[in-house]
Amino acid sequence: MDKSTISVFLAGDSTVATNYEATFPQTGWGQMLYKFIKGPVIIKNHAINGRSTKSFIDEGRLNIISKEIKTGDFLFIQFGHNDEKDASERHTDPNTSFKDNLRLFINVAKDVGATPVLISPVTRRTFDSDEKIINTHLVYCLAIADLAKDLNIAYIDLFKKSKILLEELGDEKSKELFLWLNPGEYQNFISGITDNTHFTSKGAYKIAKLIVEGIKEENLVPLCDMLV
Repeated sequence: MDKSTISVFLAGDSTVATNYEATFPQTGWGQMLYKFIKGPVIIKNHAINGRSTKSFIDEGRLNIISKEIKTGDFLFIQFGHNDEKDASERHTDPNTSFKDNLRLFINVAKDVGATPVLISPVTRRTFDSDEKIINTHLVYCLAIADLAKDLNIAYIDLFKKSKILLEELGDEKSKELFLWLNPGEYQNFISGITDNTHFTSKGAYKIAKLIVEGIKEENLVPLCDMLV
């Protein structure tokens, strides 16, 4: 590989992860980033369904990234959906273990001269009676923002961006971005599904576009110059 080629490593959960035939049409936003690339950039999507910062590290997935990442690369880090769950193998406390784990991700990038980027968890499609999004990730979003500020780390507030997007679309129209599938519509979900967390390709594209917007706002050079 040309040493001038930038690799963007993605660490996260199912909202980021690459999906394959068995889960089609579920799509993570990491799958859509390539559509915005115009320069020598490779997306290395290490995100995987169901992982928190804790389980991702415990399974050795961060160690794999540490062996591949190099100077000039980027490490995008988006967790929260599963850290907030009660299962002991996944749960973290937002102000202690969650932040401690995020520091490990950050150090993996910094140790080799790569750029870490913290990303708040994308919103779930959870509307209240006034068609406003309920923040089910609040304490984790606050923890990420605090850590980014304390360590002067690039930060993309994907929760806020996705909240604005869904509220603009509204309760009904926003279903088109998620796995709201009719019975018989897709073989993998033959009985239909109502899923307010995971995206179709249309939804994943929209979220990836918000990530690109954040890259440009944070002026993540030279990456921001290699995206449409």
